[in-house]
Amino acid sequence: MDVDADAARRFLVTRHMLAPARSLDGGSDGVLEVFRRLGSVQFDPLAVAGRNHDLVLHARVAAYDPVWCERLYERRELFEAYNKGLSLVQTSEFPWFRAPWLGASSSVGPPRILAEHADIAEQVLERIRAHGPLSALDFERRHGSLVDWFGAPTNIVRAVLEAYAATGVLALARRDGNRRYYDLIERLLPPEILVRKVPLREQLRHKLLSRYRAHGLLGIGGGGDIFNGLGPAKPDPRWPGHPGRTALREEVIEAGELVAVSVEGVPGRRFVLRDEVALLETPPEPPASVAFLPPFDYVWELFVPPAKRRWGWYVLPILYRDRFVGRIEPRIERDERRVRVLDLWWEASFDPRRDEAFVEAMRSALSAYLHFARASGVEWAAHLGTERRLFREAGGRARSARPTA
Repeated sequence: MDVDADAARRFLVTRHMLAPARSLDGGSDGVLEVFRRLGSVQFDPLAVAGRNHDLVLHARVAAYDPVWCERLYERRELFEAYNKGLSLVQTSEFPWFRAPWLGASSSVGPPRILAEHADIAEQVLERIRAHGPLSALDFERRHGSLVDWFGAPTNIVRAVLEAYAATGVLALARRDGNRRYYDLIERLLPPEILVRKVPLREQLRHKLLSRYRAHGLLGIGGGGDIFNGLGPAKPDPRWPGHPGRTALREEVIEAGELVAVSVEGVPGRRFVLRDEVALLETPPEPPASVAFLPPFDYVWELFVPPAKRRWGWYVLPILYRDRFVGRIEPRIERDERRVRVLDLWWEASFDPRRDEAFVEAMRSALSAYLHFARASGVEWAAHLGTERRLFREAGGRARSARPTA
């Protein structure tokens, strides 16, 4: 199937529920609809401009309030699982996301941690059995006891807790800020969910398809960790019964569950789910709408030394209709109930002053973002006077920061 670049863009914004932005009805039903369509949403606790999963939901659900997602989590309608990265997934999908390292050899990953530190692992498990949800800080820190946990030196107790979660013994009971509390999984999820056993191959097929569902027009490679948690590309004796990602992908293509697509100007094959082909053939024209999206497609510059940053510390792409037109660096000041806009960057081919529909859509997006941030006004950096005047109706009160020396 061949498509031109314009059709691919229209398809992506439509299937990602961004045409227009914030179009799903508010409340927990709207949140669950995002999970039903995308499968999972990556979790990140960093909240400078809003946590990653909240930004994803804010862009799609009208008047989104983070409390809606938190309540679903507290009611165990959502749980945390590794699907590429740490993600939120509907609890009904647990049988397919059960213990990604279950069945792996004790010489690799989390099973290796549990085997090499069996005495500590048993002590940790016994305390949780006896006392309920505990965090790593509830255990005595073992002086100098660090292990390699996916490339980072980590305290043994924390590594053991995460290894138990990765092998399906424990799960996250709650979070207190960035502090994680673990409990036995049978205390957290309903027995009818836990009792269902899905064969490994079916789990892997489901998770592989979930990556294509979450992205849209994903290829066979992709950067970084897109296919993390799906095991090796080829059969490996350390993963008994695993066919390898390559064979698994060819299997779902042969079954017609994934359809190959060639996109104008984009190298390599891309794939869509079978039930998305009709949309890709005739994608609708997107209305005038602006969404602020979580950072992606480039390195988060919060990990880059300030002198080497091209943009800012935590910058959100600005989507207008079906194109990225700029970037915004907002900072939520919760104690002061305001949003500071530290900077804005426009694409070279885009002038916001020449598009009245964009100005109105940007004002609407800023007003929605203020509601999301529970802020009463915007403070613009001193050098953004043009933008402050252009978008001044958003959120009512807007002011300019004084230049600092």
